[in-house]
Amino acid sequence: MADHPTIPHFQNDAGHAVIEIGVKEFKCVGANPPFDHPHVYLDLGEDNEKVCPYCSTLYRYDPALNATQTRPEGVTYRPRAA
Repeated sequence: MADHPTIPHFQNDAGHAVIEIGVKEFKCVGANPPFDHPHVYLDLGEDNEKVCPYCSTLYRYDPALNATQTRPEGVTYRPRAA
């Protein structure tokens, strides 16, 4: 994790069963606040898939995607400005 300046955060407001991502270390926030769950750090390690223990979203690593791309699009979490 030390070689990553920022860890991407993903949200799943639409309730997708599977989200493909281009990183192996990330945080899942569930849905956007106020419907989020604890922001949990997930590390795929040697695996290519992991299920979030809070919201059951299956995250699947796709090396063809870069760190800011997801499939489906629009699941990267961006905190709202206060």
